[in-house]
Amino acid sequence: MTLPYLLALLLSAALPFVALAETTPAPSASPTPAASQPAANAPEAAELTKLLREFLAGASRDDAAIHDRFWADELIYTGSSGRRISKADIMRDVREESAPKEKKDEEPASAVYTAEDIRVQQYGTTAIVAFRLVGTTQKGGKTEVAHYLNTGTFLKRNGEWRAVAWQATKLPAENQPK
Repeated sequence: MTLPYLLALLLSAALPFVALAETTPAPSASPTPAASQPAANAPEAAELTKLLREFLAGASRDDAAIHDRFWADELIYTGSSGRRISKADIMRDVREESAPKEKKDEEPASAVYTAEDIRVQQYGTTAIVAFRLVGTTQKGGKTEVAHYLNTGTFLKRNGEWRAVAWQATKLPAENQPK
C-alpha cells in the first residue's frame, strides 16, 4: 500500500472521533456556538470521541488491532479517490504497511492524524460522526498536511460502537485551511 493511499484511508477513517465532539443542536435563538453547546442529541458523543481518538492514535502507528476494533466486519468504505473497499481490504493494507521492510537509504514517512470540527448525531444505537481529518506526514525533512472531510456511520452492538459505513472527501487545495 502506498503512503498517500494509507494516509487517505486513515484520514477518512479516523477523524470522526478525535477532537472534542460537537453535536448539531436544535435551532435556537441563542447566539452560543454549536461547539460549546451540550451534546443533548448525542448522549454517547464522549464515548465515540474517545473511540475516534484511540483509533487515530493507533492508525498513526499502523496498528492492525485498532483497525480491527474500529471497523465493523460489513464495512463499506468509500475513499476520496472514489474506490470502495471493505474491512478485509483495509486489514490487508494495514498489515502490508506495518510488515517489516528491507532497509532503504531513505527514512520511512511518519504520519499523525487528528480531527477538527467534529459533529456527532446519535439516533439510539446508530450515530453519525462528521469531521475534518488532518493528516500530517513527515518524510525526507519535509512536512505535508492534507485535509479530508469524513463522515462515518456507527452502530452499537453488544455494547461496542463500530463503523459500518465511511465516506472520505479530500479538500481541494483552494479549500484547505490556512
